[in-house]
Amino acid sequence: MVEATNDLLDVTAGDFQQAVIEESFRRPVLVDFWADWCSPCQMLMPVLAKLVDEYAGKFRLAKVNSDEQQGLASQFGVRSLPTVMCFRNGKPVDQFMGVHPESAIRAIIEKYLERPSDRTREQALARLDSGDVAGAVADLRAAVASDPEHHELKIDLAQALLQAGDAQGAEQQLNLLPMDVHEQDAVKQLRARLVFAKTANGTDLTTLEQQLREHGDDPEALERLAAAYMVAGRSQEAMDLYLKLMQRHRSYNDNAGQKGLLAAFEVLGPRHELVGQYRRRMVSLLY
Repeated sequence: MVEATNDLLDVTAGDFQQAVIEESFRRPVLVDFWADWCSPCQMLMPVLAKLVDEYAGKFRLAKVNSDEQQGLASQFGVRSLPTVMCFRNGKPVDQFMGVHPESAIRAIIEKYLERPSDRTREQALARLDSGDVAGAVADLRAAVASDPEHHELKIDLAQALLQAGDAQGAEQQLNLLPMDVHEQDAVKQLRARLVFAKTANGTDLTTLEQQLREHGDDPEALERLAAAYMVAGRSQEAMDLYLKLMQRHRSYNDNAGQKGLLAAFEVLGPRHELVGQYRRRMVSLLY
């Protein structure tokens, strides 16, 4: 049985669940896949041990002998040694292979340590889930002010502001993020949703649907209603309108129909059941 107080320990398939998965809900767990014959593994170990001592319980280092635990190494796709994976909240969230400098390993650890603002963040996200958007915005603003380098807080605040109808405020928060964070899927999705919110411009669905009925095949009416449907979560209706916009007004607003579809795919994600279907329909219109 693994003692929960141990910060550095050897782990097998038999105690991996307790030592790594369960423990990662309390603090980060670095899993070092190594072998006796691996010289880089021997070089990396003193660096990892030093950090264990320095952080004094803030993270755990679990060592997995890959020769003896081949099943674990195969389960997590380990192809070279050493491979170090960081587990948080029950799943691997980061990794590196080979011997890395202490500063780089420290950066990974710091990224996943619990911060004082995390409690406020959890409270805010719970409020957002319950429909208290104003309360969530207030909590997240306070959290960002207390921990401005916690970039996930700004992403959460942008999400809450967008739900509150403040597209400009949401965009301002995203613009504060470092360039590398802009490549995260969550940020790309928010950017796409911002485009829809700006196009709809806060106009309610009933008004936009009436405008489309009155103006028939007007491309601006089609585009605005499609965007409003995306904001409302009615993605299939939105994509049908974007396809219609492509069919009937290809050149309108620099091919707004195709751009709207691509933004919808970004919001829904590649695994959504509708994305493959509507991507094929879009391609058929292009060629």
